[in-house]
Amino acid sequence: MENTTPAVSIIVPVYNVEQYIGRCLNSLVNQTCSCSYEIVVVNDGTRDNSMDIVDKYARKHDFIRIINQENKGISGARNTGILNAIGEYIAFVDSDD
Repeated sequence: MENTTPAVSIIVPVYNVEQYIGRCLNSLVNQTCSCSYEIVVVNDGTRDNSMDIVDKYARKHDFIRIINQENKGISGARNTGILNAIGEYIAFVDSDD
């Protein structure tokens, strides 16, 4: 039986980062690390088209999960990501990085 638990959960809070999120996700999905990972995108109530971009990536990559919530700020989004992460380790990436 194959272990489907990712080694790393990468949490990406999203709030009004339409001009950056595509580049951020492109960088994450093109990683060449030998470990398994998931990307947990936390929609923190964004009001722009950020989630349209995220949805396109999520349709192509089954290791991207989306969690939606009302705006709670960066700390609240990270905490939501932690609660939903299933990886052995957790990493944070800001969506405008």
